[in-house]
Amino acid sequence: MNDTPTTEVDPLDRIEKSIDIAATAEKVFALVSRPGWWINDGTAVDPEPDIRSEDGFTVLTHPEYGEFRFETVASEPPSFVALRCHHDVPDDGKKRSTLVEFQIEPRAGGGVRLDVIESGFSGLQKPRADWLQDRENNVRGWDAELEAARRFVESG
Repeated sequence: MNDTPTTEVDPLDRIEKSIDIAATAEKVFALVSRPGWWINDGTAVDPEPDIRSEDGFTVLTHPEYGEFRFETVASEPPSFVALRCHHDVPDDGKKRSTLVEFQIEPRAGGGVRLDVIESGFSGLQKPRADWLQDRENNVRGWDAELEAARRFVESG
């Protein structure tokens, strides 16, 4: 009998999306290493977001969507950055977060491929139906945000 606790992750815990961008890895990294660049309406990246440092976090304040807290977990310019997005739910004292990882790889013939992986939805300490809805919203959201990133970076 095995008494070791299992830490199985739900197979739907992870989102993976990619986009090709006609730009250098350095230019793409300059955007994706900026915590919260994807907090927008899905059509355009804010070139001058309201960002401040607070207690070891980067805090982004969006005029419509409110405050978001981010922590840079790993950074390997110009190819990889991982950011933890902290989800605050008032009054319960629980820490919740998802991990967003960006991988940038050169493409044969020029440009790069930008991959995003977001995981941790099942650890948000919500009922499964609720975090699955959060995940589904982000599946659609990443499609729009990656396209907005492509337009932003390619436009200079």
